Amino acid sequence: MNSDFEFVEKIIKSGIPDAMVMVEDMTGTKDHLAITVVSDAFEGKMLFQQHQMLMNLLKDELKTRIHAVKLETFTKAKYDLANKG
Repeated sequence: MNSDFEFVEKIIKSGIPDAMVMVEDMTGTKDHLAITVVSDAFEGKMLFQQHQMLMNLLKDELKTRIHAVKLETFTKAKYDLANKG
């Protein structure tokens, strides 16, 4: 992961310790981020609940350092299935 975005991983892992976090800069400005999170903490939760978990963790950064996010969330099993092949 780009060291510019280690703060994102740290924040997410503070609330979801088993999370695998991938962050991409979508525009080159370091404030429009594509964030993919894989965790079994999402098991049994609807997509909006999964995204709400992340938005709650990132709320302070969204007021200052992050302008926009694109979120993708997966359980470990769904991530493995989606990336098979």
